[in-house]
Amino acid sequence: MTVYLRSLETAVPPTVLVQTEARDVFAAQPGLTRLGTRLVGTCFDSAAIDTRYTAVAELTKDHRAENPRFFDADTGLLLSPSTKVRNDIFATEATKLFIEAAQKALDASPGITLLDITHLVTVSCTGFFNPGPDYKIVRALGLNPAVQRYHLGFMGCYAAFPALRAAKSFCEADPNAVVLVVCAELCSLHVRTSNDPDTIMGSALFADGAAAAIVTAREDPDQPALLRLDHFETVLTPVGEESMAWNIGDEGFEMVLGNYVPHIIDDHIIGALEPLLSRESTLLGLPYHDIRHWAIHPGGRSILDKVQSRLDLTDEQLVPARETLRNYGNMSSATVLFVLRHILDQPPVDTADGDGGERICSMAFGPGLTVETALFTKLTSPARDEATQSARDAAAPSPSAQPESALA
Repeated sequence: MTVYLRSLETAVPPTVLVQTEARDVFAAQPGLTRLGTRLVGTCFDSAAIDTRYTAVAELTKDHRAENPRFFDADTGLLLSPSTKVRNDIFATEATKLFIEAAQKALDASPGITLLDITHLVTVSCTGFFNPGPDYKIVRALGLNPAVQRYHLGFMGCYAAFPALRAAKSFCEADPNAVVLVVCAELCSLHVRTSNDPDTIMGSALFADGAAAAIVTAREDPDQPALLRLDHFETVLTPVGEESMAWNIGDEGFEMVLGNYVPHIIDDHIIGALEPLLSRESTLLGLPYHDIRHWAIHPGGRSILDKVQSRLDLTDEQLVPARETLRNYGNMSSATVLFVLRHILDQPPVDTADGDGGERICSMAFGPGLTVETALFTKLTSPARDEATQSARDAAAPSPSAQPESALA
């Protein structure tokens, strides 16, 4: 049975972090050693990020809190709120992003009504609360209270793929199923000042964002699908368990992102791709750059560099991942969906691949070290593209509405 992705929409909070301004704030913290100060400059400047978004309004330069918890704009000091304080903000602010992204995905799929949704899969690794985001979406959007709800928590940057794979399985089991998948992450809640290289790297990379998709096997000639969901595979590399991790500390969640991770990916990416590409005989053994699109989770610039070099991909094939990193940073599970959205926004190529669409090979990396891979087919339809763009334009904010600069 063929399963399709009918819509894919993204959302970010209103406060923008300018990378150079954030760097200067982190580098000016009084507890840094001389080495720590140098590491801040190196990590922030080499991250290939211009801007990121944060749900912590307190980081806005014009915001003055009577009792600041994250950042004291008057003194320029970064503070260390407890995990409870951070998680309380997650419960409020992540809910907003979950609902916004879900509503956008529904609006972009006019052939689907609220009561058509049979399954809801939510994803996040940056906070916990219950009743959770799945419940909040059902109540806020007016979905059927009997919708089957599932939450994938604390999996990390690769979790969008298990969510989509689950959605595909639901649709294969029930041809009438319509699955709403929503990923939302508030990574910026867990940034802190430190001399630890992993913590500094996390502060230089991570950001907030959400993405949502509608997945179904239903056919709708009036609204052709965006993607065909072809295959998913999971691989654990034989090394790297200690190199990438996500732990809960007293002052927020603590990211372990060792500088050896890009080398692990470099050594094992070929083997990680083999189970996926072997699903189709026409792809196994094909030069990697002959697959038209590559949706790579931009875990960091060096990871993208290693992937491009090892697979001999062109600069053009890495544009969606590098542009997502440059404009949004690493938003954990939501990020690869931003990359896919970038590919979907590209105009159709003159010559489609042999099976009626443009093939996309996608990869995401996370704790373990886990490599999730997926094959999609971008489906081309001028009528669909025009209708989808009209819906997205209608939902877009006014050009005059500029996001607030932060940490300046």
